[in-house]
Amino acid sequence: MIDLSTNYMGLSLKNPLVVASCCLTGTLDGVRQCAEAGAGAVVLRSLFEEQIKGEISSLSLHAEEYSGYGEAFQYLQSYGTAFGPSQYLKLVREAKKAVTIPIIASLNCVSADSWAGYAHQLQEAGADAIELNISILPTDSSPPCDHIVADYLGILREVKHQANIPVALKIGPYFTSFAHVAKRLTSNQAEAPAYSVGWMGKDRQPGKVIHRGADALVLFNRFYRFDIDIDKQQLTHGSPYSSPHDMADTLRWISLLYGTVNCDFGATTGIHDSAGVIKALLAGASVTQLCSTLYLHGLGQLGVIEKELRQWMENNGYRSLAGFRGQLSRHTSHTPKDYERLQYMKMFIERDGQSADLRSE
Repeated sequence: MIDLSTNYMGLSLKNPLVVASCCLTGTLDGVRQCAEAGAGAVVLRSLFEEQIKGEISSLSLHAEEYSGYGEAFQYLQSYGTAFGPSQYLKLVREAKKAVTIPIIASLNCVSADSWAGYAHQLQEAGADAIELNISILPTDSSPPCDHIVADYLGILREVKHQANIPVALKIGPYFTSFAHVAKRLTSNQAEAPAYSVGWMGKDRQPGKVIHRGADALVLFNRFYRFDIDIDKQQLTHGSPYSSPHDMADTLRWISLLYGTVNCDFGATTGIHDSAGVIKALLAGASVTQLCSTLYLHGLGQLGVIEKELRQWMENNGYRSLAGFRGQLSRHTSHTPKDYERLQYMKMFIERDGQSADLRSE
């Protein structure tokens, strides 16, 4: 018997195939279809911080009309806070009743604001875990790098304070020292202080020291593809779908961090087939998140990938995922330097069976 079960942030999954946060998981019918197609878990479509704040601001305009009537003003203010995620909370509750696989709620956020209180509501609604999708674009050159990392820590601190369920961080690779940042985000005794407000145009105030790190890192966030149309001479966007080539950074960093950072890893972006899933597991991932391939090939792709994964494991004598997870990580390698610059040099040295001229680097 081939056992595809895996443990992710303390959650038991029947297989490592997770449907990533997208429109496919934005409705109850969509969640049902993902479960029926064989997904091990689903990450619900994200609840955006900007969306919540926008709805609250809209209702607050009406509240101003009753500013002289304290009770009515307070009611409208609190109603605005509750109205934003109401449909999302309903989806969480209904999804938990409809399917047996884990339901992971997703919060897309850019600041450690009062909206973090929704994390507790998501827990109360029945979410098995929360995935924080953090994407801060530091266009202001004034704040130093450490302040930006502190914002990530601040968001994590607020959500972990509000909820007791597992929390994963879905982030991008654009940090000065990603290995250092990964350790800080997952450390249970982080030394650096968190900050109570973001850096964007606000005064920074020291907050409490973080004592609870992320339970998992989801690597990596696929950001909006920026492009320029040279004919119209205007901004445009690139393809909304990833390609298998996009998983190179994911493989590199999971293989580098596995065994050295105390958390689980979710691999995402560029995983289109069973080969991509196997590569991610060999690097050290606990789960793989699928999205673009499901849009391109349909939810039936889940069954195809699972079948091919089973066949590969049988062909290679593996009974469970634990038998090969992290086998090609730097942590288990006898030649860890292969995972650094040496790998780049070998590509040239071994090409066409002869040495290449590296002086042009």
